[in-house]
Amino acid sequence: MGNTDTKLNFRKAVIQLTTKTQPVEAGDDQFWNQFFSETLVGVQDFFTLIPAAEIRALREESPSNLATLCYKAVEKLARASDSACRTQLEQQIVLNCVRLLTRIMPYIFEDLEWRGFFWSTLPGQHEDEAGEAVPLAQALLNAIADLAFCPDFTVGTGKKSGPDVAEDLQSIDSCEYIWEAGVGFAHSPPKHAHYLSNRTDMLKLLLTCFSETMYLHAGTEHTQTNRWISYFTSAENRHALPLFTSLINTVCAYDPVGYGIPYNHLMFTDYMEPLVEAALQVLIVTLDHDYGNKDEEFANENNDNLFINYLSRIHREEDFHFILKGLSRLLTNPLIQTYLPGSCKRIQFHQELLILFWKMCDANKKFLFYVLKSSDVLEVLVPILFHINDARADQSRVGLMHIGVFILLLLSGERNFGVRLNKPYTIRVPMDIPMFTGTHADLLIVVFHKIITTGHQRLQPLFDCLLTIIVNISPYLKTLSMVASTKLLHLLEAFSTPWFLFTSPNNHHLVFFLLEVFNNIIQYQFDGNSSLIYTIIRKRNVFHQLANLPVDGPTIAQSMVKKGKKQLLTQATVDKTSEEPQSMEGALPAKEAEPGTLKVSLAATPDLGKMTEQSHPSPSETTLQEIAAGAEQVTEEIQPLDTPDEVSPQSLAAEESAPEEDEDKPRKKLEKSASLVLSWKQKLPLQTIMRMLQVLVPQVEKICIDKGLTDESEILKFLQHGTLVGLLPVPHPILIRKYQANQGTTMWFRTYMWGVIYLRNVDPPIWYDTDVRLFEIQRI
Repeated sequence: MGNTDTKLNFRKAVIQLTTKTQPVEAGDDQFWNQFFSETLVGVQDFFTLIPAAEIRALREESPSNLATLCYKAVEKLARASDSACRTQLEQQIVLNCVRLLTRIMPYIFEDLEWRGFFWSTLPGQHEDEAGEAVPLAQALLNAIADLAFCPDFTVGTGKKSGPDVAEDLQSIDSCEYIWEAGVGFAHSPPKHAHYLSNRTDMLKLLLTCFSETMYLHAGTEHTQTNRWISYFTSAENRHALPLFTSLINTVCAYDPVGYGIPYNHLMFTDYMEPLVEAALQVLIVTLDHDYGNKDEEFANENNDNLFINYLSRIHREEDFHFILKGLSRLLTNPLIQTYLPGSCKRIQFHQELLILFWKMCDANKKFLFYVLKSSDVLEVLVPILFHINDARADQSRVGLMHIGVFILLLLSGERNFGVRLNKPYTIRVPMDIPMFTGTHADLLIVVFHKIITTGHQRLQPLFDCLLTIIVNISPYLKTLSMVASTKLLHLLEAFSTPWFLFTSPNNHHLVFFLLEVFNNIIQYQFDGNSSLIYTIIRKRNVFHQLANLPVDGPTIAQSMVKKGKKQLLTQATVDKTSEEPQSMEGALPAKEAEPGTLKVSLAATPDLGKMTEQSHPSPSETTLQEIAAGAEQVTEEIQPLDTPDEVSPQSLAAEESAPEEDEDKPRKKLEKSASLVLSWKQKLPLQTIMRMLQVLVPQVEKICIDKGLTDESEILKFLQHGTLVGLLPVPHPILIRKYQANQGTTMWFRTYMWGVIYLRNVDPPIWYDTDVRLFEIQRI
């Protein structure tokens, strides 16, 4: 009953504030204290009792009252950090201030005229050591940082302080109060629900402060500095190191399963999970910066970001082990299989974990080398493949697909990654893919094949990246299984059909990538890949058809018309082919998004040419260089040809009914298309494959006839003991396409990261129904 009265009193105070037409004096403490001293149950109450419409009305009609409310809240937080927040009443006031600001600040950010409010100074504010007035934003961030290490509020009481001696937050050594053991801190403090809940509230407010980025347009956003993040991660924040350490240790030490007691998450409230999620989101936001920006001002700014500086300087193997084990434990959590359905806790923040893993590898090369030094990288690979395979049919998770592929592209640029993939795949994660016996490389190829053949159309810009990853690892793959070999040939078969090659001027790149895969394996790993060699021999007609691809205009036009008539039939065939072998036990088919699911728009996917740079190219290797360098920007969905260099059934039909004066137009289009096809057909790297077929096909046919063989196992045995030494062209140098930082991927990651944070924060819905501009919120 008392709680109902409290809510009623608070609601009355809100109504009183929003209906006042005259400014309320800042010195009217009796009025302003109503918003901070009431004992509300939780943060959700503030979102219920302060509607969005009333905040906007207050902002437009009584701006001075809104300004005073924010100032009073920050002032009380600053005073609490000065007084060490000793009593229960003071702690309640702090929580109310924190929750009130979390509710109000997004509506301040969405208004351009209000955006600089927190960076202004108000009369009577605290002054720094130089006697200058501190902007409201800095006072707020300083108070949050101090209160994050406040004894009896967010951390346990220090050993030195007795019952009558409270520690001064201004002089406290916060490094002794780091939240969790791990990087740079060995002591694991006791976990009290009260402390964990308070930390979560503080981090939610911090995240809200940083979210100004969401209210800036994507086109101009990267040219403006987020002053909140800059100040918080600078040397002016004396708690920067313990805060960074607390955040990363909290995330990496979390074990959602614990002792493994079935259904324990249903019997007890887990205060750690919301804290870990908030800590993870704050961490990835503070690590955001412009890797690809060469501007001096930005370079200096990034050097001033102590969080990035600390991350890049981690070097001890035990710290790397702690971080990698923590991330892989959390990433593999959704893959855990139990006999009791629903008995194991499932976390939902795997997208944020992938962003953190990306930032770790990108900012700390020693960590990347540590990850690739052993087979531990496979503990990250398998969950990534699981997630992107599971998300392939869901348009609301297209961002998850992108980041998974980008991480694999980054890893594939290192030789050790390809070598590690030769480890046998023995664990059986329930994925909706065909059963096979083989290595992790087989798993990767089978999953990629599934994504390409059964994913939705918005994934087409990723095809180049998927095949580039396979190209990068191909020189190191010792033994491909028959299933993976068949999938690779099936992709070549699908991509080399004339109608597909002529549909877009960029589609031939996919054929070049696959041919490069086969060339690498034949030249460098022939001995162990009898299954692939056998599959190439069986499907040799595909290579002969490529070599004899028509380049004359009339045949191209005819192929395009056939494509228009047979497209549906072909798609049905592809789908049927991809279904063949039985899926893994316990696997569920990939599902489309439920109607009404919210999704956020993403920045344009950078083209492959800008995302990668060639490593160890050969001057004589013009063909292979042009495959990567010639990759043009891929549109969101591949459209039928409609430029002067393109031909489509629709354009031809329209041209047939065109006036007589345009009779030359179709002919010119066909001539241009023919010259375009001829230009890349002459560069198809078929020499190695054709030479291999020239040598092996007669031998295989002779053995089959002489011995009357009908069993492929005998042919595979023959191929295993065969050799092409001295018969093939001179091996080409291995060409690896490494990921390189660029402004396009920086912008993409920033948009994706804030989109994930927007959608994940539903309790409370911090940014819901506010006017965000960095991305669009769409309903499926």
